[in-house]
Amino acid sequence: MTPKKFLPNALFIGILAMTCQIVDQLIVQNGGGIGPLVGGGGWIAFQAWAMYFLAGGTLKGGLRALIGYGFGMVASIAILFCGTQLSGPLGFWSVPLVLLVLVPPVIYLMIGPELVNLVPAVFVGAGVFFGVMTYCPFDEGLNQWGMFGQTFLAETVYCILGLIFGWLTVTQQTWYNAKFVEPAVQAEVTPAE
Repeated sequence: MTPKKFLPNALFIGILAMTCQIVDQLIVQNGGGIGPLVGGGGWIAFQAWAMYFLAGGTLKGGLRALIGYGFGMVASIAILFCGTQLSGPLGFWSVPLVLLVLVPPVIYLMIGPELVNLVPAVFVGAGVFFGVMTYCPFDEGLNQWGMFGQTFLAETVYCILGLIFGWLTVTQQTWYNAKFVEPAVQAEVTPAE
């Protein structure tokens, strides 16, 4: 494909990125964000958008990515909860030992059914969860389970947003290529009568 023929694809993705940012800013302006994401969670949407492509760029791949994010968030909750509970007796070693116990079952997902074996999405989902829990402000007086719930909700909303934008990207490119690129290539290959 020539750069000129690729331009509509690139512009459409730019429009999607702009729209994603606008949605994020509107969420922040109209409610202060979702849970701890008072500054917005567009960065989560962009990660999920990329994960859509890493998962194969299909609806099924998007579902696999969403499930992976869910597993990652649940694993993060288990790590944070158990690490906190064991911090008294184990001190420094509480979270490292919890990781030693909980990461191997996550890795076993690699040999599990197709819908749950996208382990990179699990790690991205967990990383986002840890990032939000560590660096984003929470309402005063919120207990640990309230923080977990707010983080889970916020990450899920932005993950779904990003996966939708991934789907829109693939849908537009498939339509554009079928309508404009492939007929032009076919015309170049077919000899004139």
